[in-house]
Amino acid sequence: MQTWVALLRGVNVGGVRIAMADLRSQADSLGWQDVQSYIASGNLVFRADGTATGLAADLAAAVDVDVLVLAGEDLRERLAACPFDPVTGKHVHGIFCFDDSVFEPDAYADLKIDSEVIEVMGRTVWLLAPGGVGRSKLVEKFHKVITGTRTTARNLNTIRKLVEMLD
Repeated sequence: MQTWVALLRGVNVGGVRIAMADLRSQADSLGWQDVQSYIASGNLVFRADGTATGLAADLAAAVDVDVLVLAGEDLRERLAACPFDPVTGKHVHGIFCFDDSVFEPDAYADLKIDSEVIEVMGRTVWLLAPGGVGRSKLVEKFHKVITGTRTTARNLNTIRKLVEMLD
């Protein structure tokens, strides 16, 4: 049995509302074990047999939300590869791509401010936004910068906590 992380897209942040107790219950009903949630934005750590694609499809069907499942080691490796080391983890976001993506450099140049930086590393896009993401035009129109895939984002504090929960 392997340890996994499920990242739900758009849960409790302007999208679908799901209570974390209900989400854990749905995961339990799928036969997943040691299910833990972290904050109310749709993050689960669990143990199960299967593939990332199959597990994601099972949970997505149960809760009617896009779900990305990553092997625990995969999330650890992505965190270790983060090119930014800010004092404040909320200023860095890992944007996880469901599929291969296309980076649009012209859109990036048009939307970013000087302090914002993107690093594309496979299916993870790292965003440094020291001014915060709430007013960022780059974040607001991120779908124009990274195309060809759905994404779900977590700040560095959340990613660190999920990796900690894997242990």
